[in-house]
Amino acid sequence: MSVISQRGGSGFSLVEVLVVASIFLMVGVGLYTLGTSATRGIRIYRQTSVVAALADKYMEIARNLPYSKVGTLNGNPAGPLPDLPNAVSVTYDNATYQIYYIVTYVSDPGLAALVPQNDYKQVKLYVKDPISGRTVSFVTTITPQGLQNGTGGALSLQVFDSVGQPVPNASLTITNTAISPVINLLRTTDSGGVWVEVGLPTSTANYHIVATKSGYSSDQTYPSVGGNPNPAKPDATIAAGTITGVSFSIDHTSTLTLQTVDQTCQPISSVALAVRGSKLVGTPNVIKFSNSYTTDAGGNVVLNPIEWDNYTPTITSPSYIVYGSSPIQQINLLPGTTQLATIILGPATPNSLLVIVKDASTGNPIEGANVVLSDASLGFTSSKYTAGSVLYQQDWTGGAGQTNRLSQNRYYQDDGNIDTATLPTGLRLKNISSSYAASGSLISSTFDTGTASTSYTTLTWNPASQSASTSLKFQVATNNDNTTWNFLGPDGSGLTYYTTPSTMLSVSHANMRYLRYQAFLGTTDTTTTSVLSNVTVNYVAGCFAPGQAMYAGLTQDVGYSLTVSMAGYQTQTINNISVSGNNVLQVGLSL
Repeated sequence: MSVISQRGGSGFSLVEVLVVASIFLMVGVGLYTLGTSATRGIRIYRQTSVVAALADKYMEIARNLPYSKVGTLNGNPAGPLPDLPNAVSVTYDNATYQIYYIVTYVSDPGLAALVPQNDYKQVKLYVKDPISGRTVSFVTTITPQGLQNGTGGALSLQVFDSVGQPVPNASLTITNTAISPVINLLRTTDSGGVWVEVGLPTSTANYHIVATKSGYSSDQTYPSVGGNPNPAKPDATIAAGTITGVSFSIDHTSTLTLQTVDQTCQPISSVALAVRGSKLVGTPNVIKFSNSYTTDAGGNVVLNPIEWDNYTPTITSPSYIVYGSSPIQQINLLPGTTQLATIILGPATPNSLLVIVKDASTGNPIEGANVVLSDASLGFTSSKYTAGSVLYQQDWTGGAGQTNRLSQNRYYQDDGNIDTATLPTGLRLKNISSSYAASGSLISSTFDTGTASTSYTTLTWNPASQSASTSLKFQVATNNDNTTWNFLGPDGSGLTYYTTPSTMLSVSHANMRYLRYQAFLGTTDTTTTSVLSNVTVNYVAGCFAPGQAMYAGLTQDVGYSLTVSMAGYQTQTINNISVSGNNVLQVGLSL
């Protein structure tokens, strides 16, 4: 038996109802989307139409002006049209639009053709759409009726870098507040670093021009004012029918770090200093860059950005004076570079002399030159080497038993076969019963350079040669504890000896603070002795000061003499040097 279900002709099942509802929903969504798109399209079309209508209206305003009046409120040419700072707001259909102009002269190629006449004016109209946020521009040209405008003059502006190459896309700001309406223009150089601005109103020394570019230094003209009455590059003058040319030099900025340190190269903080450049913005001596600073906790002053120039730092803290610097005195800073300049300071003394020795032809500092400063009336003599210092001994008459070199005429020990008392002063082998000992040795007291950052250079002694039957040789020991003494020869071992004066010391002595030398005297003829009159060790301790030797704590006098000598150069002697206060003396040596 089967069961048959039947329904009446007017009823719908649930499935049929859902299918019909879905169809109506899809049709409704499609119609809504179509309506929305149509509305958006109509709105965009309407906005575009409004912008076009406004542009047509306001462009027609510019076209209907007399040619001489086509210009903007603060522009060149000047006129009644609103520029960006004075944009006009227009409300239309509940939306506010901003409208402004830029007007420029346009002329045929060739500067001679540009001035004094201008062929036409280019008018750019800008309409900012408040709904899309876009600014739409429109351009037209307006030519004069009949004769062209022959008033005003032109600025020919050129921007180049430190080596004379053109700087494209540099920004040029041209302002003149002495005329009405005022001029306030922003222009950009072309690929040749040039911009020509024509049709400017006549005005004497009132056009102020600034050249800039991102990442570059700036250059500008200057007004004649109390602090700079004679500017090197005065604000420009525009005369009718003439061209005024102005050039500017800008380049990549740099970073200059000035570091103040003591003689052991440790930083000194809170040092006041002044920094001056060499570029002039006015005559006779108006400096473009002149500022004062104080070093930070690390002894640094970081100048960034700073333009290329020759900079001279000067210490203004009364507690210090300059004992040396690297580079020497003036810092030649190149464009787009990072440079560190070290200024070595020491305690201030009333009188001092910093000697700088250079090659007379190249100007380069000379390292290792012997500088002897003396004053006979004061009984003063001091010998130093440029770019370093000396450990020096010429008298041993005080005898043995001195560990650290406090007295200049004493030493640590000898083997009993050394004579220190015979005149003239020096070291000799001991003479016993009319015969000299066959050999003898002496160890110096400890020399302290003051820092482990010490580089030893040469070992020198006199006399430079001995008689045929005698010998003189040395070994050197260094350390950082003033206790461990291992005497070494030129190959860094204890098996060799220094036998030739002015020999470079072994690199094994680098970065050692304390030094002792050991002298070995010998003879094969008991009637003759070897002789040592003096010994010198050259070294550089702490910070490097190329070509410089500093004499601090001098007595004020006018009778100092200076002798500078260096192998391969002519010795130079300067007499009657006046030392009063802190002095710097440059000496040039010729080949």
